[in-house]
Amino acid sequence: MPSLSPHPASAAALVAALLLSASLAGCGLPPMPPRAASQALDTQQALQTRLGQALQPLQQAHPDLSGIHALSDAYAAYAARALLARAAERTLDVQYYIWRNDITGHLLFDELLRAADRGVRVRLLLDDGGTSGMDSMLAALDQHPAIEVRLFNPFALRTPKYLGYLTEFSRTQRRMHNKSFTADSQASIVGGRNIGDEYFAATDGVLFADLDVMAIGAVVPSISREFDRYWASASAYPVASLLPVMPDYAVQHAYEGLHADASRPEAQAYVHAVAQSRFSQDLVAGSLPLQWAPATLVSDDPAKVLSQAQPQHLLLPQLLPVIGEPQKQLDLISPYFVPTEAGVNAFAQLQRQGVRVRILTNSLEATDVAAVHAGYEKYRKPLLQSGVQLYEMRRQLDLRPQTAAAQAAAAAAAKGEKRAAPSPAAVGSGAGSSAGSSGASLHAKTFAIDGQRLFVGSFNFDPRSALLNTELGLVIEDAAMAGEITQSLDQHLPRMAYQVQLNEKQQLSWTSQNPQPPHEKQTTTTEPGTTWWQRVMVRILSWLPIEGFL
Repeated sequence: MPSLSPHPASAAALVAALLLSASLAGCGLPPMPPRAASQALDTQQALQTRLGQALQPLQQAHPDLSGIHALSDAYAAYAARALLARAAERTLDVQYYIWRNDITGHLLFDELLRAADRGVRVRLLLDDGGTSGMDSMLAALDQHPAIEVRLFNPFALRTPKYLGYLTEFSRTQRRMHNKSFTADSQASIVGGRNIGDEYFAATDGVLFADLDVMAIGAVVPSISREFDRYWASASAYPVASLLPVMPDYAVQHAYEGLHADASRPEAQAYVHAVAQSRFSQDLVAGSLPLQWAPATLVSDDPAKVLSQAQPQHLLLPQLLPVIGEPQKQLDLISPYFVPTEAGVNAFAQLQRQGVRVRILTNSLEATDVAAVHAGYEKYRKPLLQSGVQLYEMRRQLDLRPQTAAAQAAAAAAAKGEKRAAPSPAAVGSGAGSSAGSSGASLHAKTFAIDGQRLFVGSFNFDPRSALLNTELGLVIEDAAMAGEITQSLDQHLPRMAYQVQLNEKQQLSWTSQNPQPPHEKQTTTTEPGTTWWQRVMVRILSWLPIEGFL
């Protein structure tokens, strides 16, 4: 019979970890060091750049409006960032929650480095919770004369960083979830994507269905000012104050490593695929379509992570007056959906007022955060009983983008049909290609109201986005874009999601439709694509008092 006592070495390691954690309990961040002041380009400076001069005729033709292009296609989302980095002449302001140490992460670091070598001032603001394993790279980039790196709400203990969640839980579990990429204060990308292979279809693993928008025109100065506010906030620490200075040879080695990584066959194969995308070809040809519409930036005060923001300076109080009260229809897409009792009551009230409410979130098989699903599952029955239409994203989807040639062939094949080939832009559903992935997970955060207005940004419909993390997004008043969300859901939901319903016994059921003819339907009363162990673990998690942190 094996011994029930721990192995001496394991016990010693556990004791050592506990002692280390206890010794660090009083440790915190150092005082904020002096920081060099910097601001985004003002209007006149921005107009003097090549990008500003190229865009000025468009902006003059659409005063007080913003030109918006939806980036649901993963290749287009990467291409837009890379091409903005190459187009920048004066400044690049880049802000992200997660930046992966992978192919696309290194490719975009290389783009920033090459821009800095041309004399572009690069300001890189990253949430420190999403920079795992990159301290040396960030320190090297920061030592470039044209690049400054700041870490938002950083961890005092660098290795192992996860201990910071134990020793400073109340601070470190609050994160900067914003995402923006702005060139010369003239063009910006805002939305749900972080930087990493799973967001840009550069992996055979799980791919995220996501949505960004590229914006030019009236809203971009607001995005630049918001970056300035976060850059100068009390939580944005210069990386030089947290990491040791690297010797010159190590810095040069890091730069050469980035250039070498960008030249690797797998990286070049990805870059070639991006170059063949419809977005890249349209942009080069000057035929990229833009929707000109009023757009409003909504965001949290960065002091939110310090519990010092005034309620009126948070995203939700700003969002409600701008987006308005639904009168006919609300289509909501949120990968991490924990409505709480207050949210269920609000949706039920809309239903009673005659508003059609339709919600798409991740199924258990598709989610990458089981704890969030545990917080969501208890609200499914009340939502359905109130009349809400509930759908859960399937994992077994092929979301890889098509090349321009494949898209053209699909369009040609669709000729003669009553309905033209739809764009999946609203939900990032993608069209698929011969190269598949091991699964898909919803990551887009958007909603449309009455087919007239939509929100695109980083905000999830959960307590964490509402109360803990900082968030950012755009409210766009455009019937065509808002209608595209509704139309895309109408057409793609049967293929891409399970419809969750209550049967005659008031049991939850999941109905899916085969995407191939004859499109037969299947219904089950067990969460599809899951094991009994997964379901048990989620049920146990649902009993824990953690909803406020989900």
